[in-house]
Amino acid sequence: MKSSEANTASVDVPPDNRDELTSLPWLRTWRGVYLFVFSCFVLWVVLLLALTMSFS
Repeated sequence: MKSSEANTASVDVPPDNRDELTSLPWLRTWRGVYLFVFSCFVLWVVLLLALTMSFS
C-alpha cells in the first residue's frame, strides 16, 4: 500500500470541517445535535398537549 493511500483511507471528514465535529457516534455535527434536541422538545410538547386534551 502506498503512503498516500494510507493517509486518505483513515480520514473521515475534511480538515476544514473539524470545528463542527462532536465526537458522538450517531450525531457527528453540532447542527445534528441541535436538530435532535429541538425535535425531542417538540415531541414532548406535542405529547403533553395530546395527553392534556385526552384526560381533561
